[in-house]
Amino acid sequence: MRKTAVLYTPKYLNHNPGPQHPESPERLRAILRELNKSGLLETRRCSLIKPKRAGLDDLKLVHKPDYIQLVKRHCSTGGGLLDLGDTVVSPKSYETALFAVGGVLRAVNLVMAGKFENAFALVRPPGHHAGPYYAMGFCLFNNVAIAATHLLKECGLDRVLVLDIDAHHGNATQEIFYNTSKVLYISLHQDPSGFPGTGFIDETGRKEGRGYTVNVPFPFRIDDQVYLEAVEEIVIPIIQQYEPQFILISVGFDGHYTDPVSDLYLSTSCYLKTFSHSLKLASQLCAGRLAAALEGGYSLNYIGKMATTVIAQMAGISHSFRDDPPVADAETKEQADKIMREVKKVQSSFWDLQS
Repeated sequence: MRKTAVLYTPKYLNHNPGPQHPESPERLRAILRELNKSGLLETRRCSLIKPKRAGLDDLKLVHKPDYIQLVKRHCSTGGGLLDLGDTVVSPKSYETALFAVGGVLRAVNLVMAGKFENAFALVRPPGHHAGPYYAMGFCLFNNVAIAATHLLKECGLDRVLVLDIDAHHGNATQEIFYNTSKVLYISLHQDPSGFPGTGFIDETGRKEGRGYTVNVPFPFRIDDQVYLEAVEEIVIPIIQQYEPQFILISVGFDGHYTDPVSDLYLSTSCYLKTFSHSLKLASQLCAGRLAAALEGGYSLNYIGKMATTVIAQMAGISHSFRDDPPVADAETKEQADKIMREVKKVQSSFWDLQS
């Protein structure tokens, strides 16, 4: 079995929200430059795979038909602002979004078929803010939520983990799976009070999904140490008890300390350690089955280096660069400690966590 599939097509560059928009095609160009420079794609442990176009039935796994038609019509008439905020589409955005969904679907299918141990889908537009009937936060269709639903309905799985490590809470992914125990949604993100307005500690799920939503909302400017404490003391124990059959990761590199859109002070080392834990859990719990999908990340100086380093780790290849982040101040760490204690208290109603 080959190691890591990297899903990508130049079609992802056709979605163009405008020259000043942070969700730019340059994000993927930066990643491809670094991947090619690294030589990873020339090894037998890492393969570049073309995604397939998603169909209407794939979109309908999560999205309402009227909304799908709205996106298609808006793009076909020239594009423009799709929501009340900052989600902009161009004439080719609908078609690009179909390949974004298709990229994540092909990633999980390749892993489920045993053709690759794991996969990273380098897709755009991103997805975790896109709900059943709305666009939001640069997102058109919820790539990861569609893939998770596909794993449940088409692949017969009963327990799928979605680990969201974007700097912003994946409001729509949470909403889509809020009433089910078949998807455990865990999100580590910055204070969501300003955006997206969801992702607070007391949001834990409803009905059959009660206890299967876990939110860790950090104060601004937390560092690697604080983040990894939450991973090790909250995230890992819950995942071990849930025993997922597949791990999906919504990867936002916007937690990096240079990112212009977000307010966390993380380094590449933090992402590597988080992925290391995730890969180990996948190996222990679900035969290594793990697929990651690109969400945010807007620092053009670092996103390529970060993505390449993470993909190399997934493929079991040593690749790194120096990246020294700031250290959180004492007040921020104190606030973060308080939040983690509150998360543990709330989640201890559902999971065995040490206080």
